[in-house]
Amino acid sequence: MEVAAYQPYIDPDYDSFIERIYPAKVCIDNETCRDCTLVKVDSANKHGILLEMVQVLTDLDLVISKSYISSDGGWFMDVFHVTDQLGNKLVDESLIHYIEQALCATRRAGLAKEIQGSSQRKHFGPRHMSSEHTVLEMTGTDRPGLLSEMSAVLAELECHIASAVAWTHHDRAACIFYVEDGVRTGPITDPRRLAQIEEQLENVVEAHHAKGERRSVRLTGPMAGQTHAERRLHQLMFADMDYEQCRCCGHSCCGDGGGRGGYEHRKGCEGAHVSIESWKDKGYSVVNVQSRDRPKLLFDTVCVLTDMQYVVFHASVSSEGALANQEYFIRHRDGCTLDSETEQRKLTQCLLAAVERRASHGLRLEVSTQNRPGLLSDVTRVFRENGLSIMRADIGIRGERAIGSFYVTEASGSDVSPSTVELVRKEIGGSVLIVNKSSGASTPQGPLSALSAGLIGRNGDEKPKLSLGSLIWSQLERFSSNFGPIKL
Repeated sequence: MEVAAYQPYIDPDYDSFIERIYPAKVCIDNETCRDCTLVKVDSANKHGILLEMVQVLTDLDLVISKSYISSDGGWFMDVFHVTDQLGNKLVDESLIHYIEQALCATRRAGLAKEIQGSSQRKHFGPRHMSSEHTVLEMTGTDRPGLLSEMSAVLAELECHIASAVAWTHHDRAACIFYVEDGVRTGPITDPRRLAQIEEQLENVVEAHHAKGERRSVRLTGPMAGQTHAERRLHQLMFADMDYEQCRCCGHSCCGDGGGRGGYEHRKGCEGAHVSIESWKDKGYSVVNVQSRDRPKLLFDTVCVLTDMQYVVFHASVSSEGALANQEYFIRHRDGCTLDSETEQRKLTQCLLAAVERRASHGLRLEVSTQNRPGLLSDVTRVFRENGLSIMRADIGIRGERAIGSFYVTEASGSDVSPSTVELVRKEIGGSVLIVNKSSGASTPQGPLSALSAGLIGRNGDEKPKLSLGSLIWSQLERFSSNFGPIKL
């Protein structure tokens, strides 16, 4: 008789119990480094904790220039080097207080109540508040006018769009709308009304797809604890398998599965590269991601690792100049390393997709205008009527004004002409600001946010690659010595 392997019972409330007994210790250090603030976190370990920490800092639009992470065993330790978007240290006391509270899971509930309805919420709270709205999710083939027509249907059905995010990648599209009832105010909860809205939207999406093409429309009522909007976009595009077309720039992306090597980032190459190698002596798979730096890069890669059920035990991430380097020591959540070529290929493709989805394509337009019902429908209709395709969008409400970022190209994929921009500006009204133009690669803006391991010197020459395998322990010891006693 075959005996099943012993599976110990794990209380689902164990993580929260440990967090209450050993709450996270957070220290904001403005003394150690001359040009950045160190955010030091020391807490009980659990799956997904690294993503939680990165998400807090990312939602504040902080620049993470470097980070050292260790979570072997039952404890998690991380040091983030951060500045604001202008490259300054964090000195605002209310911002520091928010970070200290938000990075500690046991204090988040109290923090949410503290900023609810206050002026701090618009500055520090998450932009997309899914627990307060009905949520519409759509994935499908990227088609010109699809976002415009969906917005128009919602306006006709008297649904007010409180905020929305949309990404496109490899001819696939995913978007999330946060919707309120335009008649009664508040979320839409009537099951019959929800079903009617979903049916109308499915008809619109179906009209843009040929028979057999993948598509999905899902409308759900508000609920507590819903997933962060941008993490959810990653999950939607992963489920839609947008990663299948991802390839490194003609190079071999994975190592040979047995040792170090098998991959090289060519000087001057702006594409993303991923290597996955085995460190058998320590029982880790070593994942290295090199790409151009851009905002939220660390968040995007950690999202993929977490949602694919990989555990990051150690990591070194940093940035200098235009390049970003992220090196992770990982295992699958069941304790296994990535030994098969199939596993390595899939993770490689998914990490490349994570880097590419938010890369800036086209002309970035920042729109600010008086909020009104049907505004998103009107703005996207103007884009469509002027022959523009929306590559990425992020729209929200700030007080009485609607603010949105749109990356647009001509329908052919070519750059938008100045005359078209002027027509769009006149028709939309309000303020339309041209922020930057990108030709397929993300454009660095100042001391950009994400990562890399000093691959380019200040004179522009390449430096030797810094390997986590040889440096992680000394780095962690050096930074651990700076922790000292932390007062809560």
